[in-house]
Amino acid sequence: MLAPPAPRRGLNDNSPFHHFTISPSVSKISKTLRGLASLVRNPWLLNVVLAADEPGWQQRARAQSKWPLTAQGLPLVPLQTFLSADDTTVRPFAFREGGSLPTDLLLLRALARRVPRARYFEIGTWRGESAANVAAVAASVHTLNLSVEEMRALGLPERYIGLHGFFSQPLPNVTHLHGNSATFDLAGLGQQFDVIFIDGDHSYEAVRTDTRRVFEHLVGPETVVVWHDASRQPGQPRWEVLAGIVEGLPAAAPGQLVQVENTLCALYSPRPLPTQPSDPLADPAHWFEVTLRQVP
Repeated sequence: MLAPPAPRRGLNDNSPFHHFTISPSVSKISKTLRGLASLVRNPWLLNVVLAADEPGWQQRARAQSKWPLTAQGLPLVPLQTFLSADDTTVRPFAFREGGSLPTDLLLLRALARRVPRARYFEIGTWRGESAANVAAVAASVHTLNLSVEEMRALGLPERYIGLHGFFSQPLPNVTHLHGNSATFDLAGLGQQFDVIFIDGDHSYEAVRTDTRRVFEHLVGPETVVVWHDASRQPGQPRWEVLAGIVEGLPAAAPGQLVQVENTLCALYSPRPLPTQPSDPLADPAHWFEVTLRQVP
């Protein structure tokens, strides 16, 4: 029902700007109909709606008993645990939308550097920053992303599609694989990897599927697995991703699941790591000096 118009100073009843206010019930129905219409036109928005249910995802992630999760997320491991004196440089780094933190890339480089002739695999290429960073210290890098045809079928802009692999395409030790990580023949790669980075679709179902398939086909006894965007900011859990991780991990996996301080990453280690409870309001125990140099 339309409510009587409220008086507006400066406009008379004959003004073309004379207005009506809509009752709350009509307003809610209208918003609901507009929301449903948006979902019909853009089904991907359903992921946004579902991801917004942080309490529900937190409850789901913490319902399992194997992996220790508190309201602050996973147990915390300092980034310095993985760094050596040589782990000081991240290159390339674009400071552009959709990328990783410098500390995320430093973690990946450090993990690969620790293994002689490391073999690295990742899901999600984007501009190729992570692949290019690791390629500098690893023997081989495999990066898997949707094909050009699959990205076009999703209606993605040609310019966006063309940016994939910008940094990694020229590198001789990087192999670019194309396909959907949910169906790609991972077993056909015929090898296990030393470091695996999961940074594809961050919806619950995709993270769970990627985790399950990676552990089924690519993880060996000494493999370290890293998930990107397991936090929204360092110390702020992203519960939908964490739910996908803990439900995708094999029940028999013997390792330890942690979050890495100063990064957006969760990490599976086959070996025990020293941990501490996560406290986002604690005094910083570690900080960094950052030097920027434009390249080229």
